[in-house]
Amino acid sequence: MELLERFTRGDVEAFEILFQQYQKDVYGWIMRIVRNPTAAEELTVEAFWRVYRSRARFDPNRSFGAWTRRIATNLALDYLKRVGNEVEFTENISPGSPLDPAIRQETRRRIQQAFNQLPPKLRLTAVLALVEELPYEEIAESLGIPVGTVKSRVFTATRHLRSKLKQLGEEL
Repeated sequence: MELLERFTRGDVEAFEILFQQYQKDVYGWIMRIVRNPTAAEELTVEAFWRVYRSRARFDPNRSFGAWTRRIATNLALDYLKRVGNEVEFTENISPGSPLDPAIRQETRRRIQQAFNQLPPKLRLTAVLALVEELPYEEIAESLGIPVGTVKSRVFTATRHLRSKLKQLGEEL
């Protein structure tokens, strides 16, 4: 608590300690959203710059991690809107899978295409819930929205994804 109070008063040493404690978490969070290491690094720096500039508005009785993650989320969302970033998925199919690699690759391409056609807010929520498998409560806290809104966005995104995949020739 004392560290957070020092931070809100502009103590640079307190900020540096908080930066060291939360930098990896914020980078990891942004990376989950933008899926681009270079952009995630730049956005992490920008997030902490905004955290420092907004320090006087921070309530030391609240969670610094949640507040920082919300700032990082907003930056990442703005980034996605600005550059039209595409979601990239890694291969998670176990070795020895009976599916032909060419079929898996084509299916993955279609799934990526469907995800990339979602509006940014739906895409962000869907990636966090369906790809990263984060709990709805954590997503809600990080996005600054109610859990019900997270559920609604995931439901809407899932319906859209199923419809788009069906159009692309993928049956789920």
